[in-house]
Amino acid sequence: MKILVTGGAGFIGSAVIRHLIKSTEHSVVNVDKLTYAGNLESLESVSNDERYIFEQVDICDAQELKRVFNEHGPDIIMHLAAESHVDRSIDGPGEFMQTNIMGTYTLLEQARAYWQNLASDRQSQFRFHHISTDEVYGDLPHPDEQEGELPLFTETTPYAPSSPYSASKASSDHLVRAWRRTYNFPAIVTNCSNNYGPYHFPEKLVPLMILNALEGKPLPVYGKGNQIRDWLYVEDHARALTLVATKGKVGETYNIGGHNEKQNIEVVKTICNILDELVPAENSYKELISYVEDRPGHDMRYAIDATKIKQDLDWIPEETFESGIRKTVQWYLDNQSWCQRVQDGSYQRERLGSKS
Repeated sequence: MKILVTGGAGFIGSAVIRHLIKSTEHSVVNVDKLTYAGNLESLESVSNDERYIFEQVDICDAQELKRVFNEHGPDIIMHLAAESHVDRSIDGPGEFMQTNIMGTYTLLEQARAYWQNLASDRQSQFRFHHISTDEVYGDLPHPDEQEGELPLFTETTPYAPSSPYSASKASSDHLVRAWRRTYNFPAIVTNCSNNYGPYHFPEKLVPLMILNALEGKPLPVYGKGNQIRDWLYVEDHARALTLVATKGKVGETYNIGGHNEKQNIEVVKTICNILDELVPAENSYKELISYVEDRPGHDMRYAIDATKIKQDLDWIPEETFESGIRKTVQWYLDNQSWCQRVQDGSYQRERLGSKS
């Protein structure tokens, strides 16, 4: 099949494309605007494969999307293009509303028009897979506040987003489900927990801690660092997304989690311990930890119940947090020049010139 991936130069999107090209027979059309967090170097290992095509297109551009659909004829759309950094959404929510809500609307409408004009056999096989986040559910009780067994997010957990980012993603989820209900559009939704792994943009928690530590800079931790997240290795997520896109049931939602609930401070200290072992400094990297004022509206706990995807599609994560975080730290140690290039944009300029 031909799979069109929006946001394919991003962290999760690039992992999906690498998996599709290296581990399946599908072909891929990568549609990406190339904002600050999009990086084609993360696709260098597959960029010359005959089954891979890149289109620098904004999902808010209806005419360009129409051209891409008509020119490439995808069988499946995997929609990952989104603004995703919570802190940025607090400082400037406008871009999040435009990309995550209006971009999803524009993509849905162009995809629906394309789907309606397909031959009946291809129309029945077409899928629109919308990739979202567990942050749309709000937060869960924290073990510091409640004793006994704690609840998990399920596919029927009510939405209660806390940040402009999560509100924009919740809105996009609602749009996709409305198009399914109103137009019988063949859509599937997934909601995932916190991803980590290679090629993660350096502003996010895990790479930021690794790179700051290596440079001897403070390791800023919000509040007490006791916020809990369920950590999912990005390559496990890519496998899950491919399964859902190709074998998931139309109209269904699947939660994808790593079964790894960790407090943020645990994550930071684990990274420090690994760095102390691999690149020891005069003092432990933990001495760089600095507690800073908490983020406004910061959710205290996320945790995914991934029972449904295990039962329906036989997916479970292969990486534990311990194995995945060690792989991640080692990758950043081996690819420090990548981090510099992605932050200064030099690779994009070299590949695309003034166009990027």
